[in-house]
Amino acid sequence: MNTLWPIGQATVREIRDLLSPRRPRAYTTIMTIMDRLARKGVVERVKTGRAYVYRPLMTADEARTQAVGQVLENFFSGSKEALIAHLNGGFAVRRAAAGVGVASSDAAEAEPQPVIPGERD
Repeated sequence: MNTLWPIGQATVREIRDLLSPRRPRAYTTIMTIMDRLARKGVVERVKTGRAYVYRPLMTADEARTQAVGQVLENFFSGSKEALIAHLNGGFAVRRAAAGVGVASSDAAEAEPQPVIPGERD
C-alpha cells in the first residue's frame, strides 16, 4: 500500500518494479497480496488488457485508523486506556533496559539522566 498510495494506481508488475530496489519480491507474491487486498475491499482492481490495475479505496490515514481500531479491539477489548498504558509501559521498559533514569514520573517529557555505575539514588 505504501507503494501504491503515492502513484494512485498500478499493475502488479509496476508495484513489483517499484519495490524491487528495497524489497525484492516475486511477481506471484505481490499478485497474491493484491488479490487479498482486493477481496478485503482495500483496493479496487480493474482488468485492463491482460493485467489488473489496482487502486487504493482508502487513504493511508483511513488505513491507519482502521488498523489501530483492530488492534484496540483485538488486543485491548476496545480500551484506549489499556492501549495507552501498554504503550507507556513499553516506553518505560525500553528506557530502563537502556539504563536511562527518569527525573519525573512523566517519562514522555523527562530528559534522560546519566547513569553512573556504582552510584545509587
